[in-house]
Amino acid sequence: MNSEPKRGHFAKEKGEVILREHEYDGIQEYDQKLPNWWLFTFYGAIVWFVVYWVIYYNTSVFKTDHQNVEQHIAAVQKLKQEELEKTLSSLDDSVLVNQWAKDPTIVAAGEATYTTHCTACHGADLSAVMDVGGTKIALPGLPLTDGQWKFGNKPMDVFKIIHDGSPAESQGHNGAKMQVWSQIISSKQVAEVTAYIISKVPQDFEAAQP
Repeated sequence: MNSEPKRGHFAKEKGEVILREHEYDGIQEYDQKLPNWWLFTFYGAIVWFVVYWVIYYNTSVFKTDHQNVEQHIAAVQKLKQEELEKTLSSLDDSVLVNQWAKDPTIVAAGEATYTTHCTACHGADLSAVMDVGGTKIALPGLPLTDGQWKFGNKPMDVFKIIHDGSPAESQGHNGAKMQVWSQIISSKQVAEVTAYIISKVPQDFEAAQP
């Protein structure tokens, strides 16, 4: 004996099957009561969302994405500052000339960084001139091979100008100023570049020799 399911708006009891009264184009829909564990999970998720939204946006319990980014940036800046302090604590004119500039590994690393970041302004040969088919074209930077050191002729002076960029009062060379390279490369890389430059023009830094 076949019995038609009860008709109604929705099932109220566990195991009850209801044929919903709503019908469209001959299509009918059954309804059964969902298990309590599913309903508790669903309603609990809604409550948790509301609570989390209120806490996240109206209290300081959770950090926003913006705050997390700022925290990471601050951590990076702290590491850079610690690296600078560590580098500077053992770095002086004599160390740069007599140790760093005479270490082939350090000089090679400095040359690689120089080639990547410095040749556009100071030239591959440090002359601040580019040869294009026999035509000499002056580059924006100062030559590093003429024995003239505008901001100090000591190794640490060279390190500082690379690390911190041109002084605020400087008008630059033909309007072009040295940028703050410590914002792009590490303090260690700045020291390596300085050592590479010293190795190319050692006569300019003989005063720091032992």
